[in-house]
Amino acid sequence: MKYRPLALLGALLLSTGLVACSSSGDEQGAGGPTVLDVWLMRDSVSEAFQKEFEAGFEKDHPDIDVKIQIQEWEGIGEKVTAALASNDAPDVIEVGNTQVAQYAQSGGLTDFTEKVGDLGGDSWLKGLAEPGAWEGKQYGIPYYAANRVVIYRTDLFQQAGIDATTIKTRDQWLAATGKLDKDGVQGIYLPGQNWFALAGFIWDEGGQLATQENGRWKGGLDSPEAMRAMEFYKRLQALGKGPKDSDEARPLQAEVMAEGRIAQIIATPGGANAIAQSNPGLKGKLGFFPIPGKTADTPGSVLTGGSDLVVPSVAEHQDEAYAFIKALTGDAWQTKLALAMSYVPNRTTLAGAVASDPGAAAMAVGAAEGHATPSTPQWAAVEAKNPIKDYMTAVLTGRDAKAEAAKASRSITTTLRSGS
Repeated sequence: MKYRPLALLGALLLSTGLVACSSSGDEQGAGGPTVLDVWLMRDSVSEAFQKEFEAGFEKDHPDIDVKIQIQEWEGIGEKVTAALASNDAPDVIEVGNTQVAQYAQSGGLTDFTEKVGDLGGDSWLKGLAEPGAWEGKQYGIPYYAANRVVIYRTDLFQQAGIDATTIKTRDQWLAATGKLDKDGVQGIYLPGQNWFALAGFIWDEGGQLATQENGRWKGGLDSPEAMRAMEFYKRLQALGKGPKDSDEARPLQAEVMAEGRIAQIIATPGGANAIAQSNPGLKGKLGFFPIPGKTADTPGSVLTGGSDLVVPSVAEHQDEAYAFIKALTGDAWQTKLALAMSYVPNRTTLAGAVASDPGAAAMAVGAAEGHATPSTPQWAAVEAKNPIKDYMTAVLTGRDAKAEAAKASRSITTTLRSGS
């Protein structure tokens, strides 16, 4: 499973010529069904699932003809921005969960606040639901989720006498990782700039990446809670030889683990497929467990990736769009989607749907403690500049943690307030 970008920068102004929006020319003929134009993202659904859903939905709604267009993630921010500003937008659009705020800010999305109860919103994953809201109103409807887990070498754990199912706390995780880190094996490969993992540790400690008070944002890396999280990250990172000045994509950590001497990485479960493809000898030797929390009764917090479904306010078929969203995000089709795509369903009550898939099941446990990045359109600019990475490298290379945390927090504050 590919991990979705957690935020994409959208252009403020773009010519509408870039957009292939809904096809008003395909409207129903006299007495024919309403054509519902839908944009879903690449790898959001398989071809088989798409056909099954369309057939099932149209059987239940014979007055609606669903036309799904698969979109690419590259450049989608600009394309959606242009669609929302046009008079010919698609009826339903899949967007990254942390993109909703920037689109809602423009006033271009339909408000579903009064429909939350009807859609079963009381059990939505908060990592999808919270970023789908803007200024107290719900615009994005949770679609599916993905988050990081620990991918580990079952054979190396067995050789070290470690039962991964017993690792429930951070202290147990550190002890096991230290036991693995010997005889040429790295206990864990954790690059110094994996800020996604750090974010989870910050939430575990009760901290935040940024906080809002009286309508103004402030960076939170210099809080005592966030600094404790960075200290834990430093201890864990030291139990391997991960680079201190790069992230999990440089080099690709799956390729590093495929070299054969890495006991663990923190990644989405799809990373196991990439590892086995690079090194077929590791096929069948990779397992998963949720990132451990501070106590055994609560798994570690994770950054929730995934998607929400939105409806442009200019979309012509509002009722039909709502019917589509209600079906695709409801229990029956969420269960089928999770099994077909190894995703985490959009609600906690469906976690058992992926029990037969070890990677997805581990994700589902963590998803219950899922969080989102700060719900503000300016967060995308923070990620583009990303002072969090620079801060992590500075601490790991011996610079003063308190001073560097304050510096990074000031940078986050400035960026978040730039759009005020």
